[in-house]
Amino acid sequence: MKLTFYKTRRFRVGVSIIVMLAAFFIMTGQYRMVRFSKDKVLTVGVFSDNYWGIHYGYANKIVDDAISRFEKEHPDVQVRYESGIMKADYSEWLSEQMMNDTMPDVFFILGDDFSVFARIGALKDLDDLIKKDASFDPSEYYKTAYDSGNYSGSQCALPYECAPNMMFVNKTILDREQIAMPSRDWTWNDFYEICRKVTKDTEGTGIINQFGTYNYTWNDAFDANSVNLFDEKGRSCDFTVREVGEAIAFLEKLEGLNSGYSVSKRDFSQGNVVFQPMLFSEYRAYKSQELSIKKYSDFEWECITMPAGPSGDNYSRLDTLSIAMSEKTTEEETAWEFMKLLTQDEEIQSEIFDYSAGISVLPSVTQSERTIKQIAEKTGTAFNPGILESAMVKTLISPRFRGYDNALEEVGIAVRSILDSKSNIQMEQIIWNRTLNNFLRSMQSENG
Repeated sequence: MKLTFYKTRRFRVGVSIIVMLAAFFIMTGQYRMVRFSKDKVLTVGVFSDNYWGIHYGYANKIVDDAISRFEKEHPDVQVRYESGIMKADYSEWLSEQMMNDTMPDVFFILGDDFSVFARIGALKDLDDLIKKDASFDPSEYYKTAYDSGNYSGSQCALPYECAPNMMFVNKTILDREQIAMPSRDWTWNDFYEICRKVTKDTEGTGIINQFGTYNYTWNDAFDANSVNLFDEKGRSCDFTVREVGEAIAFLEKLEGLNSGYSVSKRDFSQGNVVFQPMLFSEYRAYKSQELSIKKYSDFEWECITMPAGPSGDNYSRLDTLSIAMSEKTTEEETAWEFMKLLTQDEEIQSEIFDYSAGISVLPSVTQSERTIKQIAEKTGTAFNPGILESAMVKTLISPRFRGYDNALEEVGIAVRSILDSKSNIQMEQIIWNRTLNNFLRSMQSENG
């Protein structure tokens, strides 16, 4: 009897341990690292937090749903990934996988990393797969989002999620000043006139405490005025063109309204600024009724397109999270099918509006009645879908040359210097044009 009791006890303990281990593997996602007896294993590179820096609490939910679907439709395939990698560490992790020759078959790629991995040949050229796949249609994506995955004429990634830069408007100030909301095709003149009217001392202290805009940068002004500063390979730039001069002159006018005061993000957060450019993902996050933190809760605010310069249009930059395939994958066809599921399946793409802060790369999803209603319900506003549609049609992508970020820093220094010097803008453009081109030649020489 005593022996039977101990056997029964050991059996129960053993079962308990097995159950607890199974629960641990399921809850932590570690089960995806275990290879089961299936013919194919597809590895995926993912990070566990939100791309937009918004804490939704649904890490990898969309990917897990896609994997579940994919494995049901492909019973001979097991899809696995390493969980717990944060976005801040993801680029380094991906680089280590490449050096160790353990690159995932399919992996998310951050916008800042795309050109680096494409240039060193780590990304599979998808052109042949696209050409022979009659079911694949690039026109189903937003054009700029799709083009963001192109490098030197070859498609090296597919877009997964995106967000355009838009202008956010403090409607409370406009209503108080009896100023109408700008239209979607508004211009620099409209922008400046509103800023001029609202910039004032509202408390009678002799100090300006209400402002027109915060963080409207030279990048925004250059985009709005169709400035194509660099050549395709980043070997030269033309800083002397009229469009650059117009943009700098406009920035000078805007800054002149503030009498030397440097407007801060805190000023906007406190409801003292009318305009601030920011990604649409931030609008979705902070207008969402599901979030407990209301960053801009003391005033009513909405989003519109960016203002157009005299030589440009209502352009803005598009930030895109893409998915690429490893050049060394041995599961090319399987990887391609999984990439299509993540980026072209409307059911999977619609989950972006449930579990993330960006927007779907498919117009059919983003512009659907379901999505429009969902955004309106979560933001608590009568959302105008035409504004987002207009912004997506006129989005831009950044150049893809090595050292682009360093080149931008130099341009920023040049613009700031001209604004601070208060000297002749055209003469300063000529001087800085030589400096910038010398910098580019030096940078290209160092990079080989």
